[in-house]
Formats: sequence, C-alpha cells, structure tokens
Amino acid sequence: MKKIATLALMFLVTAACIAQQPWKLQLTSPEEKINLRLDLYEESIEVPGFESFGPMNGYMDGNIYGVWYVVGFDIKDDKHAAITIANELGSEDQKLTLIQDSDSTYQLKFVGYNAVKRAQGKKLVKIPSEFKMEIQK
Repeated sequence: MKKIATLALMFLVTAACIAQQPWKLQLTSPEEKINLRLDLYEESIEVPGFESFGPMNGYMDGNIYGVWYVVGFDIKDDKHAAITIANELGSEDQKLTLIQDSDSTYQLKFVGYNAVKRAQGKKLVKIPSEFKMEIQK
C-alpha cells in the first residue's frame, strides 16, 4: 500500500512540475507556415543544422530564410516572454515578444525592425511583424 501511495504522490508531483512550465512548448502558425520550438527552462532542444553546438533553448524555422535560434530570453510571467533570436550566421538578431492569448494560442510580435525574412520568388521579403501561433498537435 505504501508503494502505491508513494507512486501516486510521485506522479502528482511530476504532473504538477510539467504543468508549471508554460514556456516549454512547440508552436506553429498555419497561415505563415512558421514553427517555434521553445524550452526557456533549460537548454534541451537540438536545433537542426546546429547539432554540434549542443542543445539550445529553442529555434524558429519553416517558411522563413534559414533557422533562427534562441540566444536570450526574459520570462516576464506565465503569459509573457521576451525572446531574442539570431540567424544561422549570427549576423542578425531579432527581439520578439510572445504573449499567451488562451490555453492553445499565442501572439508573436517582433520588436523594432523585423529582420526575419522569407524567399519569395527571387527576393527576400519581410514576414509580418505580428501573427498568431498555436500549440502544435
């Protein structure tokens, strides 16, 4: 009986710890076809093309030019985070804010000049400076 009670308690503690990590998630924007994968608690995410650098706090990829990886962040609270990403060359960085709207949707807003672009035809064009993201299923 003690083993069952101990096991149940361990399960509840683990579930509570997981539930209290709102900044460990995978988001996608179906309209923009952009993905954002984050773990702002520990460097646990392998960034495609950057495996030799080891785990990082996250990255953005999809319908954008290259892969942008997380270089800094500030968790404001459970619903607001400020994140800095850099392009794969490290030549440009971009600040953004991520705000949770509901249990499954977030609003991503680029701060200042938007350096993140996508290839359109033979040109690089800026992506929208604000768009909705959803938890990836």
